[in-house]
Amino acid sequence: MNIPFLVAAILSLIVWSIHTFLGGTEIARPLLRSKLQPVPKFTNYFTWHMVTILLFAMAAGYAYAAFCPDGYDVAVLLTVLSVCFMLLNLGLLVYTRLKPYQLPQWFLFLVVNVAAIIGLLR
Repeated sequence: MNIPFLVAAILSLIVWSIHTFLGGTEIARPLLRSKLQPVPKFTNYFTWHMVTILLFAMAAGYAYAAFCPDGYDVAVLLTVLSVCFMLLNLGLLVYTRLKPYQLPQWFLFLVVNVAAIIGLLR
């Protein structure tokens, strides 16, 4: 068993939970109540659910990689995606000049990335 991948799976599940339950209240519900036109509103809402599915798939993929030796390639793909998401969020912070605590997704992906990279190096 690859313990760091298992940790990455658990952390990804925590990120999914934060996204789904806290983010749903703070982001998705206000989005649906907004005065945005229907196409941008529901495109964003659709994207919200795509992220929800992706975060859960990350947890499942890292769990698979933790228990199955042939799951290494899955972990590589998930880690590349996770690092890209983190960098995208950091770039958005720079672009918008928001404070890091205002868009904390970078940190959530960072903790997953640390565990996953340790797992990749095992």
